[in-house]
Amino acid sequence: MRKAIRIQKEDFSLEEEVNALRQTSQRIGGVTTFLGCARDFSEGRDVFSINFEQYADMAEKAMQTLADEAKAKFNVMDIRMVHRVTTVHAGDQIVLIVVGSEHRKPAFEACEWLIDSLKQRVPIWKKETTPDGDTWVTQHP
Repeated sequence: MRKAIRIQKEDFSLEEEVNALRQTSQRIGGVTTFLGCARDFSEGRDVFSINFEQYADMAEKAMQTLADEAKAKFNVMDIRMVHRVTTVHAGDQIVLIVVGSEHRKPAFEACEWLIDSLKQRVPIWKKETTPDGDTWVTQHP
């Protein structure tokens, strides 16, 4: 089985990640997912592709720290997070967060907190290629 928290170049399977999380406990009653995908338009301009780069070794550790914090803060049972670091095009998957808890509310709250915190605290940067050239994108929560 693949690591629950990871960064990779290749695409991932939402179904495989959800199933892997569900295998961790039969007490999980709520599973919430966030799937981030690439768009072909951003901030008033066409986007041909997006390139994601990371601070090697630190990004995955930061994601693991967030998962640990979310488990404690929201009392959720398990978390899986996958972020791609590669060049993606419109419609491609970028990031997946899967949260399992006994009840739905903590799973929803943890999932939202995780994606907002990931954008603020994990050293992953994105550069959009547009008709006007390449532009580094400022992170927003």
